[in-house]
Parts: sequence; structure tokens; C-alpha cells
Amino acid sequence: MYPILRDAPGIRGTIIEVSDSPHDRLATLSAALLHLHKSLLDAERAAYERDVARITSTGQYLQLVLGDPWFAWLREISQFIVLVDEARDSGDPPVTTADADRLIEQARALLSPSEDGGGFHRRYYEALQHDPAAVLAHGTMMQVLDHFEA
Repeated sequence: MYPILRDAPGIRGTIIEVSDSPHDRLATLSAALLHLHKSLLDAERAAYERDVARITSTGQYLQLVLGDPWFAWLREISQFIVLVDEARDSGDPPVTTADADRLIEQARALLSPSEDGGGFHRRYYEALQHDPAAVLAHGTMMQVLDHFEA
């Protein structure tokens, strides 16, 4: 059995048990990644509004996330979430245990913050130094990954 994140009223990232099928493991991974991704986006939006300019609409925010260099580092996790979801939703052939294991290991490698690293790993490290919500989401993500090892 593996945990899956569910948002309950007033509670973010509640953990409940689900089966250990490859599909369910990837659903759990995706939910945890989305929770983390939202925390990182929120932190970057706040920093952008503090340091550059106020974001006045959802459309403007979407355009910034998709095309502005400020948000470029987050595209790596965005693309990885798409990869996980495509694998999970693939029906022909269906996702295998080996596929799920491979993606879980890739998630572990991606979500390794590094003070001395470059690109995503460095920016991820910096986000964890400055944003408590990102730290909490990272902790939840690590709990999910730890459950996959158990």
C-alpha cells in the first residue's frame, strides 16, 4: 500500500493508503509532485511580484510561467509531471512496475536540492531556503518517496 495525497478542507496533503499497482503509485507520485509544483509556483510568483512587477491577471501569470526566464527553472518539474501523467494514463501498453520504478527514481534524482549544483537543483535549493511552504511540500514529497521504498 502506498500513500496518496488528497486535499481535505483546511488540510493540505493528507495521506491515505492506496493499492501498490503501478498506476496507483504513479497517481500518488503525480499528486505529490503537483502539490510541490504549486508551492514552488506560489513562491516564485511572490518573489516576482516583490522584485519585478505585480501580476495583474491569471492570463498574464500563465504567460509568465510559460515564457518568462524568471520561471524557466520550474519547467523541468512541469515537464516531468507531464511525463508521469502520460505514463500513468497510457493504456496501450499499460504502465508496468518497471515503468513506475524508473519514474520514481527519476523523481528522487530531480528533487535533490544542491547548493553547489546548477539549473533546477540549485534553484530548488534556494527555494527551500526561502519559502516555508516549499519546505513543507518538499517534506511531503520525501515522505511519499520514502513510502515507495518501504
